[in-house]
Amino acid sequence: MDWGTLAGTALGALVGAGSTMAADRSRWKRDHFTREHTTRRELYSQYLAALSLTTHRLRDLRRLGPTAREERARQAGDVLSTSGAYQARYQMLITAPDALAEPTERAFRALRDLRDRFDQPDVRKDPEWDAAMNTVSETMGTLKQAMRDDLSTLV
Repeated sequence: MDWGTLAGTALGALVGAGSTMAADRSRWKRDHFTREHTTRRELYSQYLAALSLTTHRLRDLRRLGPTAREERARQAGDVLSTSGAYQARYQMLITAPDALAEPTERAFRALRDLRDRFDQPDVRKDPEWDAAMNTVSETMGTLKQAMRDDLSTLV
């Protein structure tokens, strides 16, 4: 038997197997990044939607809600609890990169502070309401930009 033929066949098998493994690894990496990008994009959308929904409902509650302070405060708490913001916040803190932890928390704190405005005797006449709403808008804007920056690094 010719050793050259045997060595050539073995070398061909090694090159073929190595090429296949490299292609599989490349495909796996691409699929992993695609899944990660999709997962983050969906999570970011859910969190922003929950924050926006809560903000909208709190604004409506201020405008159209009951006049009794205790009932308004209870309803404001219910708005935040039922919006999904708490759940999405924890998912963000677990899933999103560390760079998003601070903007995630800041936006949530601003929303919680807005909810706490309903503890005032008359939230409809609260002179700090507009400032609290501006803080919510600014923190959400900062969070959106941080999310966009993160998603652009995955592409």
